[in-house]
Amino acid sequence: MNKLKSVFLSVFNRKNTDILSEKTLIRQKIRQKKSSITDKEKAIESNAVFEKIESLPEFQQANTVLMYWSMNDELPTHSFIVKWSKLKQILLPVVKENDMLIMPFSSKEKLKQGSYGIWEPETQREFMSKIDLVIVPGIAFDKNKSRLGRGKGYYDRYFMNKRIKKIGIGFDFQLLDEVPTASFDIKMDKIITPSHIIE
Repeated sequence: MNKLKSVFLSVFNRKNTDILSEKTLIRQKIRQKKSSITDKEKAIESNAVFEKIESLPEFQQANTVLMYWSMNDELPTHSFIVKWSKLKQILLPVVKENDMLIMPFSSKEKLKQGSYGIWEPETQREFMSKIDLVIVPGIAFDKNKSRLGRGKGYYDRYFMNKRIKKIGIGFDFQLLDEVPTASFDIKMDKIITPSHIIE
């Protein structure tokens, strides 16, 4: 029995190591592609994605939307957040140690730079009410609605045991045929890129 358990653990560990290696390789390839995209191309692709989102019933009906304040290598969200914060409660994630806390967005002037260089709301008032929709960043997505993040697991831990509508967004080159996944990786409900809607 001990021998069987040892063989199982060996296969399990080897499989997990293979998945981690594949994820690392994809992150490197996507990083290279991101480095070559211009600000103009980013803006065009962002507009295309958010036009699709604005047409979705789940966005139109949502009162509270969790988003992300994009970094330079992500699909830009700043204009969209500022625009819709006048009509909906927009929320942003705040990284605190191993957890992702949710804080209300009020204005871009009231953001501060937090962990990993991410801009976060200055407020300490955590949002504890119902969230209707989450617009999720990622390094890569696939046609099975799987998501590959940066490897820290914040979103996966946050989504665990929660029933929230999740839309992953990115550039066209971030949509792959398949990304490697582990048992703890949470799937999206939809993936939206400038040219595709996967649902």
